[in-house]
Amino acid sequence: MKTVLMVAEKPSLAQSIAKILSRGNMSSRKGLNGACSVHEYTGSFIGQSAHFKMTSVCGHVMTLDFIGKYNSWDKVDPAELFSKAPTEKKEANPKLTMVKFLQVEGRGCDCIVLWLDCDKEGENICFEVLDAVLPVMNKPRSSERTIYRAKFSSITDTDICNAMNHLGEPNRNEALSVDARQELDLRIGCAFTRFQTKYFQGKYGNLDSSLISFGPCQTPTLGFCVERHDKIQSFKPETYWVLQAKVNPEKESSLTLDWDRVRVFDREIAQMFLNITKMAKEAKVESVSKKEKVKQRPLALNTVEMLRVASAALGMGPQHAMQIAERLYMQGYISYPRTETTHYPENFDLKGCLRQQANNPYWAETVKALLSEGINRPRKGHDAGDHPPITPMKAATEAELGGDGWRLYEYITRHFIATVSADCKYLQTTISFSIGPERFTCIGKVVTSPGFTEIMPWHSIPLEESLPHCERGDLFPIGEIKLLEKQTSPPDYLTEAELITLMEKHGIGTDASIPVHINNICQRNYVTVESGRRLKPTNLGIVLVHGYYKIDAELVLPTIRSAVEKQLNLIALGKANYHQVLEHTLDIFKRKFHYFVDSIAGMDELMEVSFSPLAATGKPLSRCGKCHRFMKYIQAKPSRLHCSHCDDTYSLPQNGTIKLYKELRCPLDDFELVLWSSGSRGKSYPLCPYCYNHPPFRDMKKGMGCNECTHPTCQHSLSMLGIGQCVECENGVLVLDSTSGPKWKMACNKCNVIVHFFENAHKVRVSPETCDLCDAALVDVDFNKAKSPLPGDETQHSGCVFCDPVFQDLVELKHAAMRHPMHRGGQGRRQGRGRGKGRRPGGRPNPKKPKDKMAALAAYFV
Repeated sequence: MKTVLMVAEKPSLAQSIAKILSRGNMSSRKGLNGACSVHEYTGSFIGQSAHFKMTSVCGHVMTLDFIGKYNSWDKVDPAELFSKAPTEKKEANPKLTMVKFLQVEGRGCDCIVLWLDCDKEGENICFEVLDAVLPVMNKPRSSERTIYRAKFSSITDTDICNAMNHLGEPNRNEALSVDARQELDLRIGCAFTRFQTKYFQGKYGNLDSSLISFGPCQTPTLGFCVERHDKIQSFKPETYWVLQAKVNPEKESSLTLDWDRVRVFDREIAQMFLNITKMAKEAKVESVSKKEKVKQRPLALNTVEMLRVASAALGMGPQHAMQIAERLYMQGYISYPRTETTHYPENFDLKGCLRQQANNPYWAETVKALLSEGINRPRKGHDAGDHPPITPMKAATEAELGGDGWRLYEYITRHFIATVSADCKYLQTTISFSIGPERFTCIGKVVTSPGFTEIMPWHSIPLEESLPHCERGDLFPIGEIKLLEKQTSPPDYLTEAELITLMEKHGIGTDASIPVHINNICQRNYVTVESGRRLKPTNLGIVLVHGYYKIDAELVLPTIRSAVEKQLNLIALGKANYHQVLEHTLDIFKRKFHYFVDSIAGMDELMEVSFSPLAATGKPLSRCGKCHRFMKYIQAKPSRLHCSHCDDTYSLPQNGTIKLYKELRCPLDDFELVLWSSGSRGKSYPLCPYCYNHPPFRDMKKGMGCNECTHPTCQHSLSMLGIGQCVECENGVLVLDSTSGPKWKMACNKCNVIVHFFENAHKVRVSPETCDLCDAALVDVDFNKAKSPLPGDETQHSGCVFCDPVFQDLVELKHAAMRHPMHRGGQGRRQGRGRGKGRRPGGRPNPKKPKDKMAALAAYFV
């Protein structure tokens, strides 16, 4: 019996597929990484009995990054990132140990079936999975095929079984096109981002952005927003005049006529036309025409149109809408939501999808009428050769999906029903009048067949007053003729829907990446989302784009990225060489980068006008250890300290508050310490600004505070305040927060675990003695007599936080309330605990993780 490994892209997807293929007759277990399950069943595979193991990954298994030293912003010239800096594939999420998990499940398997999403990213993940499992699978006989690819567009019994019966092969070219895009974005983005971030953050204090990023797609996206902003700013309103006439076909009614000249921009000429028309007493009907017109039903729904509607009509940001669509797909409610196609294949079961909706109270009548009278074939759209259009695959209720999930599902369903409905038909009547020598027109519309507008009422023909019955030569008394003075108005800021349209038109990003690029320019503080989901550029966004235009317009124009996207598509089609495209594109951007660096003064001139220099920003906080003058604390992102006398800038931890720490100084460099805090319910620790940026010891890294400092005698260091190994993470140490009294706590110096203890104690100190059972440092606690919880009215006690029964009821484990995930300056976790290699000062071993007490602490977990 063969063993077949099957891998899907998400755990929920694996469960759904396994359930369909096994007809529910399967066993399930958790995988070793705890995130992915394994579903097992027996069945038939290519005419042989087989044991199936269905599991999943969690998106990309690997990610591309530079090797170790090239991740340092301080030690590497950004220009080296274009060619010299080697890259490597690293696990996308090391905590998931996905490669090890796949190898454990793949060991001894004979075949693999890849159920990854059927797009270019999915093909790329296919080969990441194969790289992990092929070395441990059973070796095939000479020509035996062992690798299979399942192609599917929805999580329905029919589609999944059909995919299993028509297995193909993964597409190497599509995977290579994704590799090329990843490497280009990494090298180009990192080089420009590092250079301009360091250059401008070192000069200006109120940029209010922690990263001044550049992206080959992100920057043209911002460019569209700034281009519209510039049109608004440079717009000069012009006055124009419109002639408005009203006629009275009956005594009690009036009809407003539109002037055929529309408008004129000269007041005297407008007045002349008014005078001429005022001489006439009646309006004469010159012609009456009636014409049947058709408003076409929509094309089938693709990703870009869904995102446009979600933003414009549902008020959802593109990234949020995409996340909801993916969830609906995973749950089997809709077909695959990433598609460029707006044309249904001939064999698509339109009636089957429509029948699913026959009992929904919102559209049951419309659906039943279509099924009985016959559906209309959807309009012929664009076939991109990827997936069918986005289609509802099973019925749902508002109670099932709730909130935004239901609103998006409702739109997708209504859109689908509209595509198989009839066109909207209406009769348009146009009456042409003459008043003196001037011509006026009145148009009226009457719906003869609502068609698709019944299910999409927002597209319906607006109700209008019916036009009077008249014939050529009829005369109507004139009720009023007047001149209206108006002004031209500027365009409004781009909406997300308009930006998506521009990105699609110019080939910036893909249907999958467009939401990410729009989200990035919002996150970087380059634009803000205003009412109506309009994107208004910030000062920083405007200056950056103007600077790019001044130095090299191609950095911000969509033309060069559009050309690159075309080359990447040629790689996917097997018509272009991966290495040649990569080399050629990087060479172009390398030349552009050197020119940008040489010409940066041009952008700097624009920055000077909009932003304040570091020396003029912030307020005095702590003293510099070199000149002993006050350094200024700059709160705007990224928060930092600047000494204007020494012209030095010191990074600080982000996403918290900074204040002076008792005017105490670092024993190593004489800098005044500052205290970082994430709030009253979170963590806090002191740090030396100089040590934080220039680690004094080999076992320290940039971005470490006093709670990780290995100084052997400093009263604020890990060596003096460390108590025991963290109860959750492997490398963290629980450190006493000496500023937290009377609500004392110790916090892990790696993760967000906090242990509250000894509330209302007068003093808490870390003893040089250690626990005999677990090697954790003992704690000396001193209570006031009136508030002492110690037995026998004792006020002092020394013991182990983990093992001492006296302390058992005085300890509570929590997770810190963080404003954002801790910013560690891009540094990974250390392998040691900062007390030497497993030793405390004086030769005592580091505290072990107490075993028995962990269960007791976990019981307090909030």
